[in-house]
Amino acid sequence: MSAAIRARGLTKVYHSGEVEVHALRGVDLVLTSGELVVLLGPSGSGKSTLLNILGGLDTASGGSALFRDQALTAMDDRELTRYRRNHVGFVFQFYNLIPSLTALENVALVTEIATNPMQPRAALELVGLGARLDHFPAQLSGGEQQRVAIARAIAKRPDILLCDEPTGALDSATGVLVLEAIERIHAELGTTTVLITHNAVIAGMADRVLVMGDGHIQQEQRPERRLRARELSW
Repeated sequence: MSAAIRARGLTKVYHSGEVEVHALRGVDLVLTSGELVVLLGPSGSGKSTLLNILGGLDTASGGSALFRDQALTAMDDRELTRYRRNHVGFVFQFYNLIPSLTALENVALVTEIATNPMQPRAALELVGLGARLDHFPAQLSGGEQQRVAIARAIAKRPDILLCDEPTGALDSATGVLVLEAIERIHAELGTTTVLITHNAVIAGMADRVLVMGDGHIQQEQRPERRLRARELSW
């Protein structure tokens, strides 16, 4: 399988007055096209910083990152914007939906600027919300709002789907429904997927598990059998 992203020696230093915070301390990583990777680790271990750099939301202090043959670490702001728009879908813990727009309209915001989008209705059907197209966020449960956010992220057919604690604000039953949506998208679209979580149980659905600590990838694990989302419980 080909590599979707290669990172070598990635560092990130934040400055707060005279204090330096080393969020990443030389991360080497290869994401294979079409794999589902779960990223585990405590708060402050560097998970979100790594995801933001790979997604073009932040820049590294040192090292290199390549998307296919494009050097992310050499891109300017305009090029990073184009990279995010054309290749990356983001899902965060909080849904960031526009309250005055329906589910369909929230997804359509992305498809109007994408180069090869799917129909907004099709994206919502893919996450099991075909019957909720005309509902506003306030009329949807937390899990349904998160699935709208996932539909919005995947409607542009991204090569990379980056999920930062997508079940963090949900109970376990609702979280499984959200994970099933991610699982289905991963299977049907072949999107390279990285999922950050504090919940080690979710690692069971991964092709590969990376454990971060103190700005490093400290462990790599490959589950003997990849579990379905519905088999998880916490």
